[in-house]
Amino acid sequence: MNEPSHPLVDAVKPLVDALGADFVAAGEARSEDVVLHWDGDPVVAVRLPHLGAALDRLLAEMVRQFGGPLAELGREDKQRVVRVLEERGAFTIRHGVESVAAALGVSRFTVYNYLNREQSQ
Repeated sequence: MNEPSHPLVDAVKPLVDALGADFVAAGEARSEDVVLHWDGDPVVAVRLPHLGAALDRLLAEMVRQFGGPLAELGREDKQRVVRVLEERGAFTIRHGVESVAAALGVSRFTVYNYLNREQSQ
């Protein structure tokens, strides 16, 4: 959908993009969508993404934030990536450690070491 031109849409667009969500016309909203109102009137709805793609979105955000492929980062930056992903709950997702390890180009053991290092500091 092309987002309607409205100050509310403009204000929340960065958040919607960061969540991997989509705008939907307010009249096409489903019960699970979040309808945003302005002065009591519905403006637009936000359709939240499926949780199954959450880790992929988190990893894509890390690529964007760190400026390139995660496997090419140095050790300290990889540790920072793991720290941010831990804060965002990436390792509560099934196979999270394995997926992050693959993206970083390291072993699961290394990711666990990074996590343990953080917890001991």
